Amino acid sequence: MEEFEKRQKIAAYRQHADSLPDLLGIELTQVGDKALQVSLQIEPRHLNPAHTSCHAATMVAIADTACGWGCVAHLPGKAKSFTTVDLSCNLLRAVTSGKLICEAVLLHGGRTTQIWDAIVHSDQGVRVSAFRCTELILY
Repeated sequence: MEEFEKRQKIAAYRQHADSLPDLLGIELTQVGDKALQVSLQIEPRHLNPAHTSCHAATMVAIADTACGWGCVAHLPGKAKSFTTVDLSCNLLRAVTSGKLICEAVLLHGGRTTQIWDAIVHSDQGVRVSAFRCTELILY
């Protein structure tokens, strides 16, 4: 499947403009073969209440979004959708400004499950979190 077709599948999945990724400002930047990249410009609303670092939920949201959109773009044949059944996120470094870039890669693409790994890094290339999730494919 070509990048254009993958982007169309993701656009159809993102039919509601008030979904969490849109509210946070997460943008799709690249769709590849078994990979996907998103970005997020950090704003005060993405920080913890003390404004000392990016909120953990922001880190999970950007990585989960990248993996979820990646799953949508790589659903097998007759699959209709997916749901996340497991996720893990390790926060490696605090970040308070700039842009977050998340690269998600398909580790396992089966008929009933997919496993995605994602690395979030700053716009300076510093890794700030590592994420893995398992997606259950729905037919």
